Parts: sequence; C-alpha cells; structure tokens
Amino acid sequence: MAFRYTAVSPEGRITSECAGIWNERQRERWARVVDFVHAQGALAGMQLAHSGRKGSDYRGFTEEAGRTKPIAEGGWEPVAPSAIAAPGFDAPLELDEAGIRKVVDDFGEGARRAVDAGFDVVEIHAAHGYLLHTFLSPLSNHRSDEYGSSLENRARLLLAVTDRMRDVIPESMPLFIRFSGTDWIEGGWTAEDTACVAAWAAERGADFFDISSGGLVRDIFISATPGYQVPLTETVRELGGVSAAAVGRITTPAQAESILAEGRADAVFLARELTRDPHFVFRAAAELGVAVDYVPLSFRAADWRGAAVS
Repeated sequence: MAFRYTAVSPEGRITSECAGIWNERQRERWARVVDFVHAQGALAGMQLAHSGRKGSDYRGFTEEAGRTKPIAEGGWEPVAPSAIAAPGFDAPLELDEAGIRKVVDDFGEGARRAVDAGFDVVEIHAAHGYLLHTFLSPLSNHRSDEYGSSLENRARLLLAVTDRMRDVIPESMPLFIRFSGTDWIEGGWTAEDTACVAAWAAERGADFFDISSGGLVRDIFISATPGYQVPLTETVRELGGVSAAAVGRITTPAQAESILAEGRADAVFLARELTRDPHFVFRAAAELGVAVDYVPLSFRAADWRGAAVS
C-alpha cells in the first residue's frame, strides 16, 4: 500500500504541478488509479494534506525551488496560523476563523471523495512544516486566540480535522495521521508533544500514527543515521499509548525486521528505499525466508544473489 501527498484545495498544493482531490473530476481520475491497484491485489491509501506557508513553491529540482512563486507567474498567497515565513519563502497570510473553517471543510470533502474513489485508507498529513504542523509547533504558531498558545489550543485544528474526517469515512476505514515527531530545535515541537496529541487524536477515532520528523526549519543539524527516527516512534507509543510506525533511513530487510522484533514500532514504512529498489519487498522476503504468493519472473531471472540460474 502506498500514500501520496494529495492537496485538499488549490491553495493546499505545494506547487502548481501537485495532485489534488478538491473536485469530482479529480475523484473520477483517482478512481481509475484505485481500480488498477485493486486489480493487482493491493490496497490504496490517500494522504490528504495542505501545504500552508510552504505552498506556491516552484517545481522541485529547479533553481527556483524553495521560494514563493508570484501570483503573476501562476502562484497564490500561502496561508498559515501566523504571518511567519517559512525559510526562503514570503510571509503567509494569517488564517482567520472563516479560513480555518474552510480548511476543516476541505479535509472533510477530500476524505469523502477519497472514499468515493475507492481508497482503502486515508492519512492526515500533519508533518514536515505543512499547515497542520505549523499550527502544532510553537515556533510557527504565535496566535493568541483559541488556536494558539497552549498545546491544547495548537492541536485544536488537527483534532477538528480528525473529527470531520472520522465523520465522513466508514467506521471500518482506517484513519492514519503523519506527525513530525520533533522540530529538532530547542523551543519547538517535541516527541512528548506528539505523544500527547496522538493520544487525543486516538480518542477521536484516529487509528494509527506515522512518525517522521523535521521540515519546519532549515539549516539545522540532524544526525540522520540508519533508523534515526525510530526513538521518536518509541516515545509516541510509550507515552501516548497508541500504535505507530517507524520511518527514516530504514534500508535493509534485517534492519526493518529487528525494529519490529524488538517491539520498537508496530510497523515500518518505507519510501526512498522502494524508489531505489522497486523489488525490495521480494528481496526482503527472500532474505528473511518468507514465502510470498507472487514473485515476478524478472526478479527471479535477475539472480540478485549472484548464484547460477537453473
């Protein structure tokens, strides 16, 4: 099963090229994708997101990327809890109450369309410096109203989105939330904060938590050693009493299996390693001695262990 960042509104995109699900035509196109995934015997998940102050960016891997694209060039005015710019970007528009209500409605409508398109799981993206993360972190949320100051207030928008999405998706449909477990900087969002808010979200119907980190600020040192984010997942599971997955620099079958066997996470999520090695799942099964129903002929013929092919 795979998740893809999908914007709940035009202004929720990161770039103008990003995918979305804010209208019925998009829902119809996504349904075709889901039908194909299901035809292959797999499940499909949709990650619903709003870019916030990191929106209206230029397309990735270009010289312009990492700064705000002007409206005259096809950009838009980004929004955030406070008019505090993300590093490299223009200052965003501070959301008023009507804007906050629209965000909740947009996530709800996105979830409804995801259900109608046939997705099996939906995930709320509350990480990596995007809108919901900026409401959570005291570094980016300087509001003095009911959406700022205390942890309870800073979590209010995320919990409202959780409530709305739980209302519109089937009771049997899993609802995931992706958190940045820490901002990696003093005075920022912490693993302990994440555990607390995850527990609140679980009380409102969230089923599972995907613990990444960072994304709010730039130019900070992160010792990204293999499995460097696993301790964040451990903290969230222990203090929050919730089920959570580990991500980040998990690159070998043995490493992934040890994280699970040692009880450090309830699941392991992979991203870049699957991009580097699309056959990772089959390689992992072979290395760990797990029988699978289907292994592509191309993988078996590649003789990845270097042995002679009979």
